[in-house]
Amino acid sequence: MPTDRRTLLADAAIDVLAETGIRGLTHRAVDRATNLPPGTTSAYYRTRQALLTALVRRLVALDQAELQSIGERTSVPQSIDELAGAIAAFIELRLRGEGRRRSLARYACAIESVHHPELREILVPRENAGRQVVRDFLAVQGVSDAEQRTVTLLACVDGLVFDRLVGGGTVSDREIRGLVAAALR
Repeated sequence: MPTDRRTLLADAAIDVLAETGIRGLTHRAVDRATNLPPGTTSAYYRTRQALLTALVRRLVALDQAELQSIGERTSVPQSIDELAGAIAAFIELRLRGEGRRRSLARYACAIESVHHPELREILVPRENAGRQVVRDFLAVQGVSDAEQRTVTLLACVDGLVFDRLVGGGTVSDREIRGLVAAALR
């Protein structure tokens, strides 16, 4: 458990948002989730917007750390099946447990960013080792616009995660291999 109070509150805000949706994200709900005295969250984050911004910053930091770690542990795949397997493992991370909680919060924040451009700036995809692995795979396969194809492929993966969070179910190996094959065409 984080020892920094601001981090603790931001983590709790992610949980509250994932469990109750954007309307349920209140200072009081975060206070309850942390078992801290009423008013604690508002003492650190005076407005709801400040709380939401802290939540988004924390969410991005957690996601970036995860993607960096995955990329550092993963060598450049040698085949479509290898990349598809790595993507399947990543999707599973995003659909289960902690990853599911963060995915639900991320998508709620993405919708909220339509009305709050400052959140959109924080949510913009960033460079990390995981993204680099995909780009390197596409480049090794001779894709001339590997950067743009990486962006498109990862957006499609993100869409599959969103679809399965909302509609349930799993992502098939065939679907993932199809996305990778399309990125190579």
